[in-house]
Amino acid sequence: MPRITVSAVVVTDQQGRVLTVRKRRTHSFMFPGGKPEPQESALDAAVREVREELGVDIPRQALEYLGRWETQAANEAGHELVGEVFLWNNSGGGHDLANISPQAEIEELRWSRPEESLRDGDIAPLTRDCVFPLLIERAARNA
Repeated sequence: MPRITVSAVVVTDQQGRVLTVRKRRTHSFMFPGGKPEPQESALDAAVREVREELGVDIPRQALEYLGRWETQAANEAGHELVGEVFLWNNSGGGHDLANISPQAEIEELRWSRPEESLRDGDIAPLTRDCVFPLLIERAARNA
């Protein structure tokens, strides 16, 4: 099965919500991110993709590595997805998230709580099956 590798960024806000995006001509909501360029690290790709898709410059040191998951690709049938996922926790309000807007290929933004979105039929497998459960578990530990 063909394999796609992506870097993705979980953006959180002060209310404990996470940002998901839907790319133009697709159905699934996922985290901002995309495929690394040749010779580009997963971290550098994450920073670049957020800048391109949301117009936000995130300092590399502000990203926490959450992990690597393998699952099915949401928008490319018959492909396996390898996702390197980072967390940008903006819960301290260091960046004005109200100014984030869809750019490049992003059609729509949606803020939601992971525990409320698990059953949504339009959430990408990496987001729904891999990262949301981790975020829910971490929130429960920190409660």
